[in-house]
Amino acid sequence: QVQLVESGGGLMQAGGSLTLSCAAPEVTFSTNAMGWFRQASGKEREFVATISWSGNTVYYGDSVKGRFTISRGNAKNTVYLQMNSLKPEDTAIYYCAVGIVQGPSSYVISYWGKGTLVTVSS
Repeated sequence: QVQLVESGGGLMQAGGSLTLSCAAPEVTFSTNAMGWFRQASGKEREFVATISWSGNTVYYGDSVKGRFTISRGNAKNTVYLQMNSLKPEDTAIYYCAVGIVQGPSSYVISYWGKGTLVTVSS
């Protein structure tokens, strides 16, 4: 069973910043992308951002473009999500994910993390 270990969620005021981290030590397939989805209360899960194994291909959801930045760690099975200019509507459970990603609307996720809660107050 592949485990994805997330950290970095918490409470932040609007306009602030948070960084999420995800480590997947058992993931080694070079065809995999890693990234983040989120789900707000009462809403469907939403694509946030993914990055390819090489780091050359990055996708962002429209709602976070220009505010969030995804990056890979030196260990390629680690990914970070830098979230700036946070808004109350960014409040959600953020899930780390590993899978095949061809775009924000085209992906097959093989593994999910348990999620980390991000709350943005107004």
